Amino acid sequence: MNTPITIIGGGLGGLTLARVLHVHGIAATVYEAEASAEARGQGGLLDIHEYNGQLALKAAGLFEEFRKLIQAEAESQCVLDKDANVLLYQPDKGNGGRPEVPRGDLRRILLESLPAGTVRWGHKTTAVSSLGHGRHEVTFANGSTVTTDALVGADGAWSRVRPLLFDAKPAYVGTAFIETFLFDCETRHKASAVAVGSGTMMALAPGKGIMAHREAEATLHAYVVLNKPEDWIASIDFSDPISTLARVTAEFDGWAPALTALLTATETDPVLRPIYALPIEQRWKRVPGVTLIGDAAHLMSPFAGEGANLAMYDGAELGKAIAAHPGDVEAALLTYEQDLFPRSASAASEADRNIKLFFDENSPKSVVDLFTNYQPVK
Repeated sequence: MNTPITIIGGGLGGLTLARVLHVHGIAATVYEAEASAEARGQGGLLDIHEYNGQLALKAAGLFEEFRKLIQAEAESQCVLDKDANVLLYQPDKGNGGRPEVPRGDLRRILLESLPAGTVRWGHKTTAVSSLGHGRHEVTFANGSTVTTDALVGADGAWSRVRPLLFDAKPAYVGTAFIETFLFDCETRHKASAVAVGSGTMMALAPGKGIMAHREAEATLHAYVVLNKPEDWIASIDFSDPISTLARVTAEFDGWAPALTALLTATETDPVLRPIYALPIEQRWKRVPGVTLIGDAAHLMSPFAGEGANLAMYDGAELGKAIAAHPGDVEAALLTYEQDLFPRSASAASEADRNIKLFFDENSPKSVVDLFTNYQPVK
């Protein structure tokens, strides 16, 4: 089977690309490993920035749909110390600059905007090979294959398409998240609800932190953060929630109970999420017929808040480039990549700086200073 434009990965970036192509009358096929749109949860809130993510949604013709998803007051943020003292509070500005929306709902409006059959579910990529002259063959776990004249890797951190372009692999940055959830927080977890507030809370100290979002339906979505080597992480049996909670909680001895409860009172099993990144200045030489978007191209830590925004912006910019160069895929990919490299390097540099600042020896003061003097990347 041949599809002219093949997108591997049905996350926000791949779907935005498919949607922008559709807006311009260009067909594409998205191959996604998950069995269906409802196969798994899609994560928490995303702040969608006016200078990239929102521009992508405008290019996709979905900006008004996006505005209906905004969670009121969720843009507020506060920095606390380990005793839950508020060091900095910034209210929701209400100006739409970085509004928070649920990731799952954002993905839903993208999916609903595509023609039926655009996304082929249950297609887990197992191999990608070059056929020469800019053509590639993709093999899936279900035994099917597809050949294409334009292959786009939108398949995330552990991309199967990426090795066609460069050899670098994501490296552990020395920081790991442990994800937890508390439900019905206003009734059952009042002290933690007060500490988190209406938006984002960051309780920080050198080498560690407890961070949380207030989400819809009185849910607290938390990330306990530790700067630890890989062998320490590997020594914890995350299949045993009780021992995991005991090991991690011990790292926060003496912290305010309203904060540690975000870990100890979790109503879901704690999930380990080690943070990986690609080299900041990662580039590749033009390879005919293939390119990357999103984390496949520029995986970085979440401490610039740019991952989803860049993925959607990459998808929109690539879609516009393809539309602007009808019949000339190479010209489109070249145009796209010339702008991709500097913008992703800038964001990756910011993410690398921030993850170090958040947990350095001066934390939380270093973070208070960062937010007080913050100027958004343009």
